[in-house]
Amino acid sequence: MSSFAGDETAPFFGFLGAAAALVFSCMGAAYGTAKSGVGVASMGVMRPELVMKSIVPVVMAGVLGIYGLIIAVIISTGINPKTKSYYLFDGYAHLSSGLACGLAGLSAGMAIGIVGDAGVRANAQQPKLFVGMILILIFAEALALYGLIVGIILSSRAGQSRAE
Repeated sequence: MSSFAGDETAPFFGFLGAAAALVFSCMGAAYGTAKSGVGVASMGVMRPELVMKSIVPVVMAGVLGIYGLIIAVIISTGINPKTKSYYLFDGYAHLSSGLACGLAGLSAGMAIGIVGDAGVRANAQQPKLFVGMILILIFAEALALYGLIVGIILSSRAGQSRAE
């Protein structure tokens, strides 16, 4: 007889959510870093004095991976079926939490990469565009933050499926 409490397949979905959060967020961070990094390198040939100022999109893209890491840690610490029952409801809550954060991070990374690439190149030609570029990047980063918030809320729903 097994001492396992809950549904035996439920942790699969929970761990899948943790993996999805980290993988998709890091994909967004990698794309945003690479795409905006190409723009920084291209712009640095024309205006090398602006390279450090133009690193902002690269840093903002890198933060996206941290959002996925936070959710992955929250989810993985919530999966311990040996001590507390873990049902399919909990697994699906963790899966949806990871997907919400991960896919929001992926889309934000794509937006940051595209805006960062075009923005730093445009900033090299017209310095007045810097503030506008930063504002657009902030709104793109906010998309990932929304995914992080929803992911935390969904993850907190795990464990509320049955009264114990």
